Amino acid sequence: MTRVCLVGKEDVELRYELVSRETSREALATYDLREPYENTVAVETVSLGAAVSLLNDLAWYLVRFVDESLVFDPSIDDEEWLSRALAEAVRDGEVAPEETGRHLKVYGVDDGALREPMFVARTGPELPEYDLHEVDETLVVRVTEAEFGA
Repeated sequence: MTRVCLVGKEDVELRYELVSRETSREALATYDLREPYENTVAVETVSLGAAVSLLNDLAWYLVRFVDESLVFDPSIDDEEWLSRALAEAVRDGEVAPEETGRHLKVYGVDDGALREPMFVARTGPELPEYDLHEVDETLVVRVTEAEFGA
């Protein structure tokens, strides 16, 4: 199963914003909404294409209420997530799945909250330690080269 995780902006309660509006509520109605991290909404979809399609259906709300849209597809990697832009590029055949692992955005996770991300470029099998804050774990997100340089 492919997962989608929406990370809410700091000043909004994401789940409330999404379920209080008819169009987004209808788009999410068939999914079991979860909150794996503080102020996030996550769902499972059947494929990468379905995940990207859902994000497209929610585009208006993503611009207003979401900081990050993440996609996890175990056929690409069994631990690392993809940014929305990279997921779209893979779905559209612009980037091969095996070419997605160089540019990374690494979030610290502390007490269930995502902390400030650190950008790193993979140069070998080991990733640099997340050193922006003391954290319990990290969440690795593969990003496009354009996102990495932004």
